[in-house]
Amino acid sequence: MSDMREFVTFRLNQEYYGINIQNVENIEKVLPITRIPYTLNYVKGVINLRGIIVPVVDLRARFGLEKRTTTDESRIIIVNLEDNKIGMLVDSSSEVLQISEDDIDAAPNVRREFNNEFIKNIGKKNGRIIMLIDLHKVLNIEHVE
Repeated sequence: MSDMREFVTFRLNQEYYGINIQNVENIEKVLPITRIPYTLNYVKGVINLRGIIVPVVDLRARFGLEKRTTTDESRIIIVNLEDNKIGMLVDSSSEVLQISEDDIDAAPNVRREFNNEFIKNIGKKNGRIIMLIDLHKVLNIEHVE
């Protein structure tokens, strides 16, 4: 039996995405977000998470999807990446999935004009495709500090 890896999954539109569970600190309902002027278009602002100021990245904007207002299902996934706490605003958080190494493939290079640099691998589970994202590229860590 091959090794299992665990991912926290979430949705944007009808697609499923996954983040390595080791990078996920917690998942929050949407808190009030304070906008910061002159930031990148996908940096939504900051939240006060139990006394800690955390920047929030809107993954819909980051992935070039149309804007949508937050709903009761919207969540902020708090990740820890190289000692940076960052929130990611997603449509909904789904579940923790274990995916076998055998069911994880390299992301196909679809077309040059389609920017899929954010997708590191593709996972398959119960007939679903889960795009496993590269947090370093998605969060562009040097710009979020």
